[in-house]
Amino acid sequence: MMKFSSLLVLFFVFPIAFAQLRVGFYSNSCPQAETIVRNLVRQRFGVDQTVTAALLRMHFHDCFVRGCDASLLIDAPNSEKTAGPNGSVREFALIDQIKAQLEAACPSTVSCADIITLATRDSVFLAGGPSYSIPTGRRDGLVSNDVDVALPGPTISVSGAVGLFTNKGMNVFDAVALIGAHTVGKGNCGLFNDRITNFQGTGRPDPAMDPALVSSLRNTCANSATAALDQSTPLRFDNQFFKQLRKKRGVFQVDQRLATDRLTRGVVARYASNNAYFKRQFVRAMIKMGAVDVLTGRAGQVRRNCRRFN
Repeated sequence: MMKFSSLLVLFFVFPIAFAQLRVGFYSNSCPQAETIVRNLVRQRFGVDQTVTAALLRMHFHDCFVRGCDASLLIDAPNSEKTAGPNGSVREFALIDQIKAQLEAACPSTVSCADIITLATRDSVFLAGGPSYSIPTGRRDGLVSNDVDVALPGPTISVSGAVGLFTNKGMNVFDAVALIGAHTVGKGNCGLFNDRITNFQGTGRPDPAMDPALVSSLRNTCANSATAALDQSTPLRFDNQFFKQLRKKRGVFQVDQRLATDRLTRGVVARYASNNAYFKRQFVRAMIKMGAVDVLTGRAGQVRRNCRRFN
């Protein structure tokens, strides 16, 4: 649990959302809800440990477009799911499975938005990340349009990347901590191919990348479409990602620049030197992000099927 002083900061930043989001929201209406989510995520993790990266990506991509309202889950022509940046989002079947069990236990009670939030939290813990309580009570959105999806690529500037978070009420510590979720992530080789072959038309690799990593990524991408963004502990949620950045071993360009940009290099150094501190900051950032532009009370709806509006 977070300290009371930290919670005061979060309530100040998101006063409206936190007025109706609360830990244990379903304790009376569906007391088994979080257990159902946790058990199904654990089963899936036992089969495929990359589920952590998949759910983190789903959660981020949902929250940064119209808020955390599960609008990304909608199956429809021109929905958010059809937008280019969401082409690599997966584990929709897991969300369906969780929703089906929750509907059987507590019909029309637990929102799809909360399912994403809880499932992501549980998957992070299974990968070695922090265990934490997160407020629930989100409602599902009634709009899902591909034109609303404007998520940046890995060549965005550090200031631009941090700005995405500060525009949502977060700070630079939150931004770097959330980008640190790349510790369990994978990237499509096409998104960094120029860094290992022909950086900015020079005919040479990016000089900001460790030559040994250049060679390793070339071999990886010759045989696979993706590569781990943390080349040290790719399936473990820890601060090795930041240690790698300080050794010029960041895969995405924006990740590597976090370690040298004046705005973020100090934060990267702190996270790299203290795993427990990184995890505490990650929890704070996830709770903040989970309250971005949420629907609560009577706004929106609780979908019976996460892929369709009621």
